[in-house]
This record gives sequence, structure tokens and C-alpha cells, in this order.
Amino acid sequence: MLSWRLPDEPTRAGRHVTQLTEQAAELLIAERAFAPAPPGFVGAAVDVPAASPPDSRTRLRHGYLAARSARVAVVSGPPSPGLTNCLDRMAEDLALARPLVAAPGGPVAGGAGIRIALEAGLEGGGPLGLVRRWQLAHTLAPVLAAAFANTPGGGWRSARQAARRHLPVLPLGAPREAWVAYAMEAPDSHGRSVRARFREGAAPTAAELDRHLESLRPPVGARGHLEIDVADHQPGDGWRVPVAIAAALLDDPQAALDATAATAHLARESGLWERAAREALTDPVLAAAARDCFIAAYAALARQGAPRSLRDAIAEFTERYVLRGRTPADDILDRSAAQA
Repeated sequence: MLSWRLPDEPTRAGRHVTQLTEQAAELLIAERAFAPAPPGFVGAAVDVPAASPPDSRTRLRHGYLAARSARVAVVSGPPSPGLTNCLDRMAEDLALARPLVAAPGGPVAGGAGIRIALEAGLEGGGPLGLVRRWQLAHTLAPVLAAAFANTPGGGWRSARQAARRHLPVLPLGAPREAWVAYAMEAPDSHGRSVRARFREGAAPTAAELDRHLESLRPPVGARGHLEIDVADHQPGDGWRVPVAIAAALLDDPQAALDATAATAHLARESGLWERAAREALTDPVLAAAARDCFIAAYAALARQGAPRSLRDAIAEFTERYVLRGRTPADDILDRSAAQA
């Protein structure tokens, strides 16, 4: 039985005000990190430009619409059995949502992105194992961030990913251990970590810990399921491509092997997140990994009998950007240079 929430759906467990000990907080974070399940269900959340984000959550046909910031709304879909169902449901909900928020003028807000939710995997490190999926998601993350860079500014091809430039590719420790360490050390809205609060004698309540966990937006998050948050906003219906690529590379057994072979060595690369944000696919190491991964993903979708329109969209993106060492951000930079 599927046990995850809709992407971005607030928890209800944090209504109580029980104050925690440091050990209890760590145990609670570890317990909620993963709900082991085999690959299969796929979810997505797509940010959309909004002149008037909704004041409260609005139910759509399958998921819901909510405000993310003053200029961005988010459409979050339910976990769906398989990629095609996920994309079809998201397409319906996006069509319903866009007239409700009225796209603003000017460039898309730099914080807008696309998040993909996939099952955590089974306990252990086998082909469908949590350990393997956690590791692959992390080594794959900067490759996908580079390929889908689309928020240029200040010398970056992805200003959105620039905030992650100091991150390691693969965090230390087993999945639960790594997530607990990240969640306890990440600063909250006041700039203090949860661990620092305990050391200062200002222990958070369970509700405050819930809010802290909900606010975290690492490239790979543990939400019971895996949340992959690496793709910038894409024009038109381009949101389908990062969802399909991530799902294919993590959920198809052969594609996962191919992606592991293409990205495992990246865990030893220095400054990779900064390179992904600044140089994107002009970086030869990231470009080579992206080519192998996109080809593997296309092959997986062809084996699965994915709709022709989806395969064509991925083939077009691969030809236009990945094989040429370009990203959507380069189109924006080229237009800006031509107008200068």
C-alpha cells in the first residue's frame, strides 16, 4: 500500500506542541525518512508563474494548486501508478490551474522548478534497494540540474542551483543517517540549525520540527519517498521531460544500471554543484554523463512503450541541448546577447 503524501502536502502530525529531546528528534526524522516500497508509483509537483497565487489550497481534478511565493504557484499531483498516468494527470491539472493564477509579465521567478517523487525502494542495497536508489539519485542530481538549467543570471546558468554550490555530490553515511545529519544541521528560517537549538537550550517542539522538515529543499529529499528537486522551470509542456528522465533512470532496471555507470564517478568530482549551476553542460564531465543518461532514458521509455509524443519530446530535447552541450538557459543568454 502506497504510504506517501502528495508532493508539497503539509503534514498533520505537527499540530501537537510536545517538546523534544535531541535524541527523540533524530529518531523521529529517521522514522519518517523512508517508507520502503518497490519502484512503480510516480508523482510530480510543477511550479507555475503566477500573477495571483491562490490564498489557500485549491483542489484540482487529481491534485491541488497552492501558493509557493508571491509570483509562483505549485500544482502538486497525486502518486500515480506509472509514469504515463502521472504525466496525464499532471497535464489535466496544469490546464485547470493556469487560468486561475494568470501568468505574470516578465521572466519566470528564479525559484520556480519541478519536483519528482519516486518510491524509496526496498530495504537493503539490491537492484530495487533503498541504498542503491539513494546513491544513484544523488550522483544523477547534478547531471539533471545541469541539463535542465534555465534560470540564468549573475554568471550562473541556474541561479536556482547556485545556492547548492557547496553541497557534496553524495552525503556521507547510509540513507537514514545521512538524512538525519542533513536535517539536524540545516539552518531554519532564523538561521539556526535544529542541533544548535538543542545545544542552546531552545529545543524545538514537534510542530516546529515538522515545519523545519517541510521547509527543506535539498536536491534529493527523504519524504517517505524520494523527492528529486533538480530541474528549473521549463517552457511550455517541457516539464514532462525532467519527470520522464528521472523516473526512467531510477525505476527502469537497465536504465538504472546505465545511469549508475555514467554517474558513479561523479561522487569524487570537486565543486560539481557549482559547475552544474555555472557551466551546466559546457562542463565536459557533466556533458558526457548527461549524454549517456539521456540515451539510456530514451531506450528505457522505448522498451516500456511510452507514448510517442513523450519519446519525441525527449529526443528533441536531447538533440537540441544535451548532444550540443547546451541547456535552455543558453537560449535565454543568446537572446540577451543578441539584444545587447
